[in-house]
Amino acid sequence: MALLLYLAATLLVLVSLAHSYLGERFILMRLFKRDNLPQLFGSSDFTIRTLRFAWHLTSIAWLGFAALLIALASPGFTPATLLHITALTFALHSLLALGLSKGRHWSWILFAVVSVLLVVAAI
Repeated sequence: MALLLYLAATLLVLVSLAHSYLGERFILMRLFKRDNLPQLFGSSDFTIRTLRFAWHLTSIAWLGFAALLIALASPGFTPATLLHITALTFALHSLLALGLSKGRHWSWILFAVVSVLLVVAAI
């Protein structure tokens, strides 16, 4: 079973990297060149930043799932391990949303709270 979990995790890592790179290069960049994007908060900048972090959140989530599968395949797997990996995944979500939206998209607060709650739950 462990080999299958490692294989699945490897595929998730690969698809995550491909999703971020190819999506940025062939979808997002072309989309952002359009002149008819919605202008939220006075410009299309917020829209572009929101679309960019939302796109890459998917890749981070897949990396988190990969880490969970690797942990599940490990002999020392515990529920606390699951909580720590999930907390880290949401901490990364929070940082990405905070950074790319310059703090204007408040999802970073929710993701940070989820991360902290999971760390506390693991204690």
